[in-house]
Amino acid sequence: MRLRALLDTDALGLRLLGGEDELDRTVRGVMTTDLRDPSRYLSGGELVLTGLAWRRDAADSEPFVRLLVQAGVAGLAAGEAELGNVPEDLVVACVRHRLPLFAVHESVAFATITEHVVRQVSGERAGDLAAVVDRHRRMMTSGPAGGGPDVVLDLLGSDLDLRAWVLSPTGRLIAGPKVAGPGLPADTCAKLAAEHLTAARTGRRGPHRVTLGSSTYSLFAVRSSGRSPQASRDVRETVLSDWLLAVEADAGDWPEERLDLLRGVTQLIAVERDRRDAARTVRRRLAQEVLELVQTGAAPAEIAARLRVAAPVLLPGLGAAPHWQVVVARVEWQDGDLEGGPVAQSLLEEILVDPSATGPEPSDRIAVAHTGDEAIALVPLPAVSTEHDGSEAGILADALLESVRDPLAAGLDDDGRVTLGVSASVHSAEGLRGALEEARHARRVAAARAGRVCAAGHQELASHVLLLPFVPDDVRRAFTARLLDPLRDYDRRHRAELIPTLEAFLDCDGSWTRCATRLHLHVNTLRYRVGRIEQLTSRDLSRLEDKLDFFLALRMS
Repeated sequence: MRLRALLDTDALGLRLLGGEDELDRTVRGVMTTDLRDPSRYLSGGELVLTGLAWRRDAADSEPFVRLLVQAGVAGLAAGEAELGNVPEDLVVACVRHRLPLFAVHESVAFATITEHVVRQVSGERAGDLAAVVDRHRRMMTSGPAGGGPDVVLDLLGSDLDLRAWVLSPTGRLIAGPKVAGPGLPADTCAKLAAEHLTAARTGRRGPHRVTLGSSTYSLFAVRSSGRSPQASRDVRETVLSDWLLAVEADAGDWPEERLDLLRGVTQLIAVERDRRDAARTVRRRLAQEVLELVQTGAAPAEIAARLRVAAPVLLPGLGAAPHWQVVVARVEWQDGDLEGGPVAQSLLEEILVDPSATGPEPSDRIAVAHTGDEAIALVPLPAVSTEHDGSEAGILADALLESVRDPLAAGLDDDGRVTLGVSASVHSAEGLRGALEEARHARRVAAARAGRVCAAGHQELASHVLLLPFVPDDVRRAFTARLLDPLRDYDRRHRAELIPTLEAFLDCDGSWTRCATRLHLHVNTLRYRVGRIEQLTSRDLSRLEDKLDFFLALRMS
């Protein structure tokens, strides 16, 4: 569609403020933003809608417009609800850069303009899904008429008999149809996310079709603000943050008209994604402020003041001051030419969403900042008894990645890694600096392990596990080979299970009775196996030093 067509639509009530000679530009999409620099989300040809929240003073208009022009947008529409009218400095900047500028009356919702542009771009070539798009306004309106993306998924089911779900890149179910019918199991969500990320890394054009059991799913990317696959120079910048729409149908035989219109639905769902991202802006700013204070050695009283501001935002209604945990994440790529901080930030915001949250909004009780290749999350916990350190109620490293490991590994492919470290909980500003260092040390322990996705917790920093990852590889191999290779060879030849017996014996603290019970063996059989271990290795399992050597060898193997 052309920009000129927007002025011919009375329902939109747009008023042209400049750029009359440029109205024949083609509009290929629409984006709503109040970011000071939205260029990374633009692919060219968009009509940009803004409420002007990015503008602090007149000097902000020129750089904002320049960034839009460099990104190749078709035009800019500014809402009058925030400031009463469009500032003159924005009009001047748009005239200078030949960017068409429209004023949006406060009575016109951006959702109305978004719907109109999406319908026109899609061409309204198929009447079935056009009805869904027409009724989709409820997804983006407030009050009882709204309902988030669940509404449009219900309409897909009622109008087109299509069951569909919106998933995060880690397989978290964001939205699904509320009408009666079987839900989507968690393991299916994880598999669909992994398949989508694998396909996205290849650069193949969607939708991607996946068969799981007797069901076939078509996967559509939900790209922020209608961004096209070419919007990012490197797919790795967004592959771990983009949502996906999973439709239980085989889109292989769909006409192009239906595919185009369903892609239009993903653009509408992307509006909800952008809204949720915008809601995280305050939390991100709080985390950045606290992090800067902690790292610059600010006084505890100053840090505590910022924490008092953060607590009501992150834990509304909490009476007592919370305890805090710190989670550090790093996303690293083999070629090292891509900054991993923003990717790690989006990833932490995703995996730290409260899994027990219900309702249309996820419970984001975290604040995440990033610096360089590192993202740092400040996680509030309800205050606990002073008898405990709070870790029981907090985030555990072992469980943090349990359900998202496979999808993340697929998105990382063979050239990326995600490593996380988790601190113990602290109850005051004085403890935050130590918690940050603790989380960073734990992340280094995780980074020393094998695997694409690894995490470590503060508990591991108080044991031998802290030291093991930093033992040189050749020393580790020589040490374990000297102690364990004779046992492995014997097991291979005789199927004697000496290695499992050794592990169980050490785990039972050398108790013959408990170990024999665990292995379902007679004590005499256990004594024979332990004697064979000692004979093959020339060690004595009654000596503490030899027990310790075996224990470390098993942990390093």
